[in-house]
Amino acid sequence: MNPLTNKLQDAPGAESMPVDLKSAWLEHLAKAICSSSGLAQLNVPPREPILGEWFKEADLGFIFGARGLGKTWLALHLGRQCAEGGSVADWKVHQPRRVLYVDGEMALDSIRERDAALSTAPTDGMFYLQHEALFHLTGKVLNLTNPIVQAAILEDCLRKKLKVLILDNLSCLFSGIKENDADAWELVLPWLLELRRNRIAVIIIAHAGRNGFMRGTSRREDAANWIIQLAEAKDEGEIQNGARFVARFVKNRNATEADCPPLEWHFNKPKDETRARVSWKKISTAQIFRQWIEDGVTNCKDLSEEMGITKGQVSKLATKAFAAGWLKKNGRDYALTGQA
Repeated sequence: MNPLTNKLQDAPGAESMPVDLKSAWLEHLAKAICSSSGLAQLNVPPREPILGEWFKEADLGFIFGARGLGKTWLALHLGRQCAEGGSVADWKVHQPRRVLYVDGEMALDSIRERDAALSTAPTDGMFYLQHEALFHLTGKVLNLTNPIVQAAILEDCLRKKLKVLILDNLSCLFSGIKENDADAWELVLPWLLELRRNRIAVIIIAHAGRNGFMRGTSRREDAANWIIQLAEAKDEGEIQNGARFVARFVKNRNATEADCPPLEWHFNKPKDETRARVSWKKISTAQIFRQWIEDGVTNCKDLSEEMGITKGQVSKLATKAFAAGWLKKNGRDYALTGQA
């Protein structure tokens, strides 16, 4: 037995580990550990982009916002376009990917109606696991905290070659987890990492808290490649049936803010029409900041909460506005100067 094996035997808990298992792990480590010069030569395929440059294989992303703001509209639109090979705003889908949309909240009729409304091309690549349909057909209830259900979904994704998994939403699909308990997320994180290792991208839909930030422990955000926040858009007319909101990245490991500016989305589906009208426009964070000032939100703390950014970020926006000449200090608040 070599000296390294002797040291391994002396490690805490090693006495209960079979010798052949220890030896196997020594072999695995010998294959995987390399020098810094060897790291560049490792033959591991790079993650392929799915949408633009910000959404890639194996990503974990979050879309969050207040109730009723339009999270499901955006998630369904993104899923349909990934399956069809279309585009989301200016971002092109590089090639069609098979998508599984897991719904734990909406009525079956509503999901069915929105899927038809957002379809732009026939596709066999968009799949649904819908909680109402599952219960009607099997009597089972979805709970993605259950390791058996997690394993089954992973296996199904591998069998059907599903590359994008959208989970709508966190509070409905993951029962029994205390939202603010960081350690409780350990019931889910290993499964998400296993999906990542199998190059399956995951998007989780979540709710915002009263402070405007994503509800629950911040530990959920650690493994995320990107996070999109939805906020209210300035009212510019009535939408009969749909949503209007501003979507902006509050975390993005894959691309810069210049590549992913805030977007104002309009989803409008008149009741007498089958298809939804989807439109968008670019909007800068500075524009959003000015809109809130014009709407009477003038305190740094309130602006921070409404925009979902830190007070320091608000101060930086204010400093630029001072220099541009349209903003001034009014005691502890901000005020418009009257200049354009």
